[in-house]
Amino acid sequence: MSGDEPGLDRAPLIATPAAPIPGGAEASWVRGANGARLRAARFAPAGGARGSVVLSGGRTEPIEKYLEVIEELCARGFAVLAHDWRGQGLSHRALLDRLRGHATGTDELVHDLFALVDRHQARLPRPWIALGHSMGGCLTLLALASGLVERFSAAALVAPMLRVRTAPVPHALAVLLARAACLAGRADRYVLGRRTSPLDEPFEGNPLTHDRARWDRHQAQLAACPDLALGGPTWGWLDTALRATALLARPERLRRVTIPVLVCAAGEDRVVDSAAARAAARQLPDGRFVLVRGARHEILMETDERRAVFWRAFDEVAAEVAPP
Repeated sequence: MSGDEPGLDRAPLIATPAAPIPGGAEASWVRGANGARLRAARFAPAGGARGSVVLSGGRTEPIEKYLEVIEELCARGFAVLAHDWRGQGLSHRALLDRLRGHATGTDELVHDLFALVDRHQARLPRPWIALGHSMGGCLTLLALASGLVERFSAAALVAPMLRVRTAPVPHALAVLLARAACLAGRADRYVLGRRTSPLDEPFEGNPLTHDRARWDRHQAQLAACPDLALGGPTWGWLDTALRATALLARPERLRRVTIPVLVCAAGEDRVVDSAAARAAARQLPDGRFVLVRGARHEILMETDERRAVFWRAFDEVAAEVAPP
């Protein structure tokens, strides 16, 4: 691993027996909005690259969680650029309590994604495909609609956060509560009012995946480096998420994203609303909607047969813009 920006040291990647670091990986720090230090990593395929994928994980998800996905993309001939959003992984966190999943608005996050591709563009073979999961899918789409679309040839959004499930609280009331909490100076407080750690969460009944092996693999990564862990969201994060999804509910904003966009939703999603993903695919000029029946929220961490549905759809879109 090596850093590639003067003044920024190389960044670590955390290996475990079940998830070793692929050969040739390079991790470094990138400066985002307001000088925040963000972690990014590049991965190269064994032969010549047919293009590049910019991979953006969801809330709580560090780069390491996607090592299997990264290897699958490299096997398809893609270079991969993955990153930790500010507020999670090993990137800058605004609060002393690292477990608080906090955010202070969409502008910084979108700026960070622009900064990421600006810093690495010279070493990302074209064409580029954006791949984002959940919160990462929402912010990727928002960045594309904010002008980043000019640099990409296609995108794939996996269980994108286009409407947060707030039950049993009605969605409209959740919007008001989040705004009121922030205005009252409680933006950095937990929504659920308590400190939580993902290491305390049981596999049984989880809303994310049916695959025990992939669940255990990520738990081992968090145990190996507790600084990767992120707990429950703050009111600031919820307010940011609700504002972002409101922006993307506007058809005129989605119409700016003219590239092919695969929107892949989970049939058993209890985290985000799959109906909102279907609606967005209809509004996008070249949206393609795929429902993975029986899948929970983390489609890319699901069982092999459920993941295969996504990969078939991804390969079809990828072949259009980056022929094998």
